[in-house]
Amino acid sequence: KYSSLARLFSPNRTMETQPRSERMKTVVSALCKIPLLFLLLYFFVCSLDVLSSAFQLSGGRVAGDIFQENAILSNPVAGLVVGILVTVLVQSSSTSTSIIVSLVSSGLLDVQSAIPIIMGSNIGTSVTNTIVALMQAGEREEFERAFAGATVHDCFNWLSVLVLLPLEAVSGLLRQLSQAVVYTLQLSTGEEAPELLKVLTEPLTKMVIQLDRSVITAIATGDQSVRNKSLVKQWCQSTTVEVLIPKMSHINVKLLHALPTCRHLFVDCSLSDLAIGLILLACSLLVLCSCLILLVKLLNSLLKGQVASAINKVINTDFPYPFTWLAGYLAVLMGAGMTFLVQSSSVFTSAITPLIGIGVISIERAYPLTLGSNLGTTTTATLAALASPGDKLAAATQVALCHFFFNLLGILLWYPIPATRLPIRMACALGNCTARYRWFAVLYLLLCFLLLPSLVFALSMAGWKVMTGIGVPVVMVIISVATVNMLQARRPHCLPLRLRNWDFLPVWMTSLQPLDNLITRVTLWCRQGRASPTWPERVSNEVP
Repeated sequence: KYSSLARLFSPNRTMETQPRSERMKTVVSALCKIPLLFLLLYFFVCSLDVLSSAFQLSGGRVAGDIFQENAILSNPVAGLVVGILVTVLVQSSSTSTSIIVSLVSSGLLDVQSAIPIIMGSNIGTSVTNTIVALMQAGEREEFERAFAGATVHDCFNWLSVLVLLPLEAVSGLLRQLSQAVVYTLQLSTGEEAPELLKVLTEPLTKMVIQLDRSVITAIATGDQSVRNKSLVKQWCQSTTVEVLIPKMSHINVKLLHALPTCRHLFVDCSLSDLAIGLILLACSLLVLCSCLILLVKLLNSLLKGQVASAINKVINTDFPYPFTWLAGYLAVLMGAGMTFLVQSSSVFTSAITPLIGIGVISIERAYPLTLGSNLGTTTTATLAALASPGDKLAAATQVALCHFFFNLLGILLWYPIPATRLPIRMACALGNCTARYRWFAVLYLLLCFLLLPSLVFALSMAGWKVMTGIGVPVVMVIISVATVNMLQARRPHCLPLRLRNWDFLPVWMTSLQPLDNLITRVTLWCRQGRASPTWPERVSNEVP
């Protein structure tokens, strides 16, 4: 009796112990929230599309100019960095991959030089869900889980590149695999990949902005006629009508209709592409943040109590022994299928990031879903390549297959054996660090996707001797520190007494706390400076 009274007056009482009116009210409230959830998800996906267009307007010409330097792209490391920077600039791996396919098809770039750029585009596309994870910085525990779930994609891509890029440079493994597949299969031009998600989002996004993405490709291929052309589409596709003259039946006269003006907000706008891109960037980020905050609150209200535990059990539960390994591979297939449907790995990984933050999806289950998403986006790229014209079919398909084999080999490296699932441990360490020092998330984004690639690109421009002279010692130091850390954790008796811990090093080399203290002091100083009265106010306060 006492326990039943405790359950009755408990704040977390179940649906069975609630009165019927309250249960009906709870059910009606949940049913009303579900359409709102889909509406917010729709605007969230549309804002991601507009965000990609904004980045292309702001940095598309720069991306085209970078691709035009074909002598630089022959360096594998420089090609990798170019792929990262260009994909971060345009926020779309499909755009950067289409530029690569056009360069290879036109003969301006060979497949061997295109492979490192594809690897870089794989890294650059993972920046979107990392930005989305920043929106959950308000709650420390949610932020830790969301940032770990987002950066597991980054860690997988970086580790795959560190292994496969040198292997490709030495043996040409990806190039030979893709070439063998192209020669073996009897390829014919196929249909374009299905765009199920764009059918839903384009009616809204086309009212906001429409871009002529072929301009970026033309700039990359060296077409000077489009140098001053705007990326904002002014004239939409026209139609032609064939008229057959009765007395001259062997002559067809084509009458071209007047080009209809596109209907979006920036038609006949006098602003530059950069100004329009910055406006769209600010607006899309505002909508993205608002939708994400509301989505998290709505999911928290819907997925709580028994509902959250039930979903958690369904998604995160493994099969009974000896089939425990099967659940992870089913998650890989699920991630690939969902990405194939929505035609974007960024959309899929960004959509599951809030679910990881609120604890519905564990990091162990999010990892195979992300790997499957990587495979899914390469499948759609392969189908798009199969829709290329006959003279470009072989090169386009080979580039797309290189992307597919890169992700497949990465999965074989970092998933089948549990001991090799390093991205999970690395992502959890990054999540713990950002939970303690929230500014570290912004530093991570700037360092991994902007500063470090720019530095490597500058070294590659200086020549291979300079890059080797600086890069080899840095890599050796990183390998040595990682080895010592591993021995400290597992076999400290194998190390000299001095190396069994890092206490002999300065504090700033082993902890972020000194930097955190500095940032805290600067922040407090800025707040005090804003809050302090001005000179006339101080004088007026002193005069009686």
